[in-house]
Amino acid sequence: MNIDHILTVMNQCQVAYLLIGGVNFLLRHKPVLTYDIDLWIEDTPDNLTRCERALAQLQAEWGAAMDDWKPVAQRPGGWLSQQQLFCLTSPFGAIDIFRTVAGLDDWQQCKRRGVEGATGGGVPYTGLCDADMLRCQLALPADQQNLQRIAFLLQVLESKNKSAPGF
Repeated sequence: MNIDHILTVMNQCQVAYLLIGGVNFLLRHKPVLTYDIDLWIEDTPDNLTRCERALAQLQAEWGAAMDDWKPVAQRPGGWLSQQQLFCLTSPFGAIDIFRTVAGLDDWQQCKRRGVEGATGGGVPYTGLCDADMLRCQLALPADQQNLQRIAFLLQVLESKNKSAPGF
């Protein structure tokens, strides 16, 4: 997976996103095996258009069903408005695009709380803060929660003496 290239294209296309999931955890805390990059995008018409353009540049492919699978560059504009979550493939790695995230209600508030970072190659990104990463984990059904990640995030939040309302 080429995380730097994916984030570079998103940044060049001015997509408003927050890095979430395993890659955010990997870049901010400790190495974990992850097979995709998860991006929560701001759900506005202009941003959806910018994201569609970035995904086309990344040669991403998607389909609502297997017989509909094709490069997103061949899709008419507005296809990202069809559903809330997209799992795409690209030569640079699998990309999941979230328009909503369980446990998190307001993209703008999460962006304000987000943590600025850079990959090892120097590509800037904004990722979810630890408290919001924890909220995401706790919003999952119990059988899908990553208990090691939850324990680690609780420990990090406790050691920083940060309040995590509701936890």
